[in-house]
Amino acid sequence: MLIYIADSFDPSLPEKLSEFGEVTTDGGRLAEADVLLVRSKTKVTREVLEQAPKVKLVIRGGVGIDTIDTTAAAERGVRVRNTPKASSITVAELAFALMLAAPTRLIEAHVSMCQGKWEKNELKRTELFGKSLTLVGLGNIAAEVAKRAQAFGMTVYAYDPLVPAERAADLGVTLVADLKEALSKAHYVSIHVPLVDGTRNLINRESLAAMKKGAVLVNTARAGVIAAEDVLEALESGQLAYYCADVWPTDPPSPDYPILKSNKVFMVPHLGANSKENLLRIGDEVCSIIRETQKEGVL
Repeated sequence: MLIYIADSFDPSLPEKLSEFGEVTTDGGRLAEADVLLVRSKTKVTREVLEQAPKVKLVIRGGVGIDTIDTTAAAERGVRVRNTPKASSITVAELAFALMLAAPTRLIEAHVSMCQGKWEKNELKRTELFGKSLTLVGLGNIAAEVAKRAQAFGMTVYAYDPLVPAERAADLGVTLVADLKEALSKAHYVSIHVPLVDGTRNLINRESLAAMKKGAVLVNTARAGVIAAEDVLEALESGQLAYYCADVWPTDPPSPDYPILKSNKVFMVPHLGANSKENLLRIGDEVCSIIRETQKEGVL
């Protein structure tokens, strides 16, 4: 069996995978590969799959699989898996760091001091304590964000039509059936849904208008979940105080991406899953998936 690693994983992964067969990072051997490992950089399109006639399993080291043409994979009998549990803690920590940075005025304070300024009186802070947070999506990452928010004394709501009320209750989260109602309760909104047809542009002019004026929007999910022009409009009008983002339509975003026009955006270059600890967890989960697929007789 040949395992082709197309993107950057932890350096220890090739040795871990050697128990299953040969491991390569040589793109010229794609046609020989039985397993294809990707993260965010490589897009597994129909054309890529056509160049990999022997591939039986594609694993994305990360949460979403929107970078993989799952229809083309299914047509070719190719299994598609991801590592949804591995990234929960590291992405949750980043989401919460962004949520803390906004009321703390952390980035503005740092930049002003780098410029030789002392804006102690100009930069007024607010607290997370006593504020409300709405989670759009209540999967593994959102559950970790909820725990951290509760530790800071926040009230947590969630909108997720696929999650039973019992799960939300177990997490100490109030599940709200209507998106606009859920958004209306929040000083902070954190997005945690995959990019599918039903979530594309989910946060748009209409849903933004339902939020409290001056709310903070955090997105560590996918850029396509927001309507960028509508978010920019909300930032300019003051409906949104800040938009905090780790995800972009492309890595890096095009210079004409509307969000880049605002000075009320806290930007991170898609670092959500990049912690050392997470890359190790991803490697362990990849090994488990291959082992499981072997037992099923697919490999």
